[in-house]
Amino acid sequence: MTLFSTADDVWSHRTRIVLAEKGIQFDTIEVGKDLPEDLMDLNPYSTVPTLVDRDLVLYDSRVIIEYLDERFPHPPLMPVDPVARAQFRLALVRIERDWYSLIRELEDKDEAVRAKAHKVMRESVLGSSDVFKAKPYFLSDDFSMVDATIAPVLWRLTKWGIDLPAQAQPIVRYMNMIFARPAFRQSLSHAERDMRPGRTG
Repeated sequence: MTLFSTADDVWSHRTRIVLAEKGIQFDTIEVGKDLPEDLMDLNPYSTVPTLVDRDLVLYDSRVIIEYLDERFPHPPLMPVDPVARAQFRLALVRIERDWYSLIRELEDKDEAVRAKAHKVMRESVLGSSDVFKAKPYFLSDDFSMVDATIAPVLWRLTKWGIDLPAQAQPIVRYMNMIFARPAFRQSLSHAERDMRPGRTG
């Protein structure tokens, strides 16, 4: 199994988290600005992450992580119950629409664009504080695919200059728990470790 991955983007990161949580052995090809020819041949969109598993090529991070959860069912990262599973999928959709959709703007060269995205992201994260109180993990007693999707965003808050005030204690508790997981630490690229020095020891 081979993963074409970028060292510092959330889509690649959440894929690496799922691979680490599952204990799956894989090779990584780190992709920079110059795309490898192999990737362009395999993926019509030349995007990362791209996963190659024998003759199968997958190139959307959500498709990849759902495939991994089904192909390697232990530990499960989605509920078995159809209703709970649907609720988790809705949570994934909301996180992708509300948070992931802001990431390119948070890293835009235009300061005004960054500032607007910064405000929206901060308010959105703080607005979810009560949800983090309800269960040890997001909507669950166990680590799930939703956590694997949230964690890369929360890890980058410092990089984006987003601070969390005292009332965000439930989110800080959640972050400390997630960031301490061995699989999370294993998932980090060197570039991601540099985003929060001292948090991956």
